[in-house]
Amino acid sequence: MARDQSEVHGWAANWPMLVLLGLCYGIWAVATVLLPLWLAIPVLVIALTLHASLSHEALHDHPTRHPVLNGALVFPALGLTVPYLRFYDTHRAHHRDAHLTDPYDDPETNYLDPAVWARLPRWARVVLAANNTLAGRMLVGPLIGQALFMAGDWAAIRRGERRVALGWALHVPACALVLWWLSAVGQVPAWAYGLAVYGSMSVLKVRTFLEHQAHSHVGGRTVVIEDRGLFALLFLNNNYHIVHHMHPDVPWHRLPALYFGNAARYLGRNQGYRYSCYGEIFRRHLFRAKDSVAHPLWKRP
Repeated sequence: MARDQSEVHGWAANWPMLVLLGLCYGIWAVATVLLPLWLAIPVLVIALTLHASLSHEALHDHPTRHPVLNGALVFPALGLTVPYLRFYDTHRAHHRDAHLTDPYDDPETNYLDPAVWARLPRWARVVLAANNTLAGRMLVGPLIGQALFMAGDWAAIRRGERRVALGWALHVPACALVLWWLSAVGQVPAWAYGLAVYGSMSVLKVRTFLEHQAHSHVGGRTVVIEDRGLFALLFLNNNYHIVHHMHPDVPWHRLPALYFGNAARYLGRNQGYRYSCYGEIFRRHLFRAKDSVAHPLWKRP
């Protein structure tokens, strides 16, 4: 789809993102300073989830074509756990669609090489199998994902990968800014903020739970979830995921119109990999695994 870049990039085209960005920081500030703790925690979960989604927009060149400026807009690491530069690099690598669900080349996949799966101890297989249910993904998925992510990055730093080290070095002031606010201005104790961070990671696991499946056709690996509710807003319409992968330069607020304007095209592209809403996903997969941890179609070259 050829587009004039002025139609998808720039302040005028991305005013909804700018409004949400200001709203996100405002909600976060109010929650940390003014709200009672019982209300502050769930409100912070919403703000942190939204900030992660806005960071996703930033790394896809919104609101401008300037990566440094976009990164600056989401610089405070409200969620504390993932350096923005690491998110930038790994997610853009993930967008090489030919590698989607590849246990080695897709940085965001949860599939394992069957040979690796077979070598795991029984307790690890039990935990990872539970992680393939939605309840497990929300309860233990953030811990598993963060531990594996940090272990992989530490190994990369030890190998001398300077850009990985740079990502974590830049993360220090991004976190320091947030921690300064929490200690000098905010009224939320560390344990409560940590709970909100974990809660937001759990919500984000709902988004990523079945975005991609093992499929012999590249297009069939990416889902569409026809949801227009709170989850769709928090995820900035990333539930129209096949549309996002086909048009990664299109800003979040234009994705539903693209999809519903030609749903048959996108469902043909992704081989009908579709859910009507997030409620359907909860009903079908809360306690039932979506598929196997071992990649069912993997044959190692």
